[in-house]
Amino acid sequence: MKSLGSRAAGARLERMKASPLWAGDRFRNVHPVLPGLRDPQATMPSLTDFLCGGERRVPLAPLPALNPLDTWGRAPASGLRVTWLGHSTLLLEIDGLRVLTDPVWGPRASPSRFAGPKRFQPVPVPLRKMPRPDLVLVSHDHYDHLDYSTIRELAHVDVPFVTSLGVGAHLEAWGVPPERIVELDWWESHRLPGTDLRVTAAPSQHFSGRGLKDRNATLWSSFVLRSERHGLFFSGDTGLTTEYASIRERLGPFDLVMLEVGAFHPAWGDIHLGPKNALEALRLLGGGPFLPIHWGTFSLAMHPWDDPAETLLELGPGLGAQLVMPLLGEPVEPAHAADVKPWWRGVDQRAPQAGPQDRETAVPASEGLPKEMPWPID
Repeated sequence: MKSLGSRAAGARLERMKASPLWAGDRFRNVHPVLPGLRDPQATMPSLTDFLCGGERRVPLAPLPALNPLDTWGRAPASGLRVTWLGHSTLLLEIDGLRVLTDPVWGPRASPSRFAGPKRFQPVPVPLRKMPRPDLVLVSHDHYDHLDYSTIRELAHVDVPFVTSLGVGAHLEAWGVPPERIVELDWWESHRLPGTDLRVTAAPSQHFSGRGLKDRNATLWSSFVLRSERHGLFFSGDTGLTTEYASIRERLGPFDLVMLEVGAFHPAWGDIHLGPKNALEALRLLGGGPFLPIHWGTFSLAMHPWDDPAETLLELGPGLGAQLVMPLLGEPVEPAHAADVKPWWRGVDQRAPQAGPQDRETAVPASEGLPKEMPWPID
């Protein structure tokens, strides 16, 4: 199956083995798990739990969304603008440059187009109508961050990719020319040619893999983007780590912080943040406008689909967090962001009638998936 990707070999593999993060035959998290992140009483969910457990895992009506094309045609007054397109896919506009993060336009976070977690609704802008990005950033190789069909389309666009060590093997297998791929180890940087935009790979606490036998065969990273005027932090996927303090010291401060808040579970606390740990990560990073990502698009855990947003709205202001929570497709300048309006409330009530058949079509389908899966799949 082509969507599984390709394993690194040759010079690419030799470079991976030279990384201090490589341990024997795979990458590893180097930071010890912080106390209290994983609930010792929590049991790892079964495949049945993952596919069918929990309540209100998907919205019963479409989420409100905007078409940002007209706004994208005008330069942001502050020089920095962000548009959340769903999950961890964002269009970042930084001093005249466009950066597309973890682009996923496919219908499922899965190796199959016919099985696996299905997105709640299409991306607000079709990929073919997107403005040409100056850079594509890919944090790691999980299906909800690296999508085969999307990369196949972007391979036809003359745009460079920056990603973590080893992930370039997937990109190259799907048609991206090797000269357009830059792979970074943690703390390595790449300057986009002809610009002052510098991208630095930074630590995260996660894992990788697209099948049952390639766990941690590629690296996972957070990323810092810095121009002459602006600095941004993009978490990719991660659990809480004190490395965030090191990131602040070495690469901060930040005009925009994008942290994952969804798809969390008590048994996964060391490899996903969730909203509460995201607020602590924000503190370690030194604060800044905080745009939550990795929610509102796929059902990848057992919690209600809007739980991350509600928890952030409840806890964030008391901790001094400057929340930036736009609608899908709503361009926003962090320097001019308005107070949060909880647009997600009332979505389920807008459904004409929510019966069992609605839920059945919305939850992830299990047919065609392996009987055992690495947990969590994202």
